[in-house]
Amino acid sequence: MRASADSARLVQILLVEDNSADVELTRQALSEAKVANTVHVVEDGEAAMDFVHGRGDHADAPRPDLVLLDLNLPKKDGREVLIDLKRDPDLHSIPVVVLTTSPSEEDILRSYDEHVNSYIRKPVRLEDFIKVVSSIDEYWLGIVLLPPNVGR
Repeated sequence: MRASADSARLVQILLVEDNSADVELTRQALSEAKVANTVHVVEDGEAAMDFVHGRGDHADAPRPDLVLLDLNLPKKDGREVLIDLKRDPDLHSIPVVVLTTSPSEEDILRSYDEHVNSYIRKPVRLEDFIKVVSSIDEYWLGIVLLPPNVGR
């Protein structure tokens, strides 16, 4: 959902990523897309759950419209975060895109079994990484109609 000049609604993106270089590249690619969005970043799975539930340091956090989730995270693994999000009746409608280095068939299958919306492997080359994030932006924020943000 691209926010037009007529729309005051910003798309709230939660990026759950512990690699600072990937965070910066993702932010850059999303900002170049000229989409009215806000990217919130947390570095571990526990912080991701605090963010989506609006608790602790994230008590004032908005409900995300889209979650970009790495699987290999400290404290609480991204796989566990996905399960928690998709099994929670208040959160399961938030689209989750796994963006990870894991090519594991088991990770791919388990993620789809837990109702991930997309599973994307991070490319190694910088220009390919930017293309991937741009395609996520184009699809999820340009083509897809996201569910109404009815949370906090």
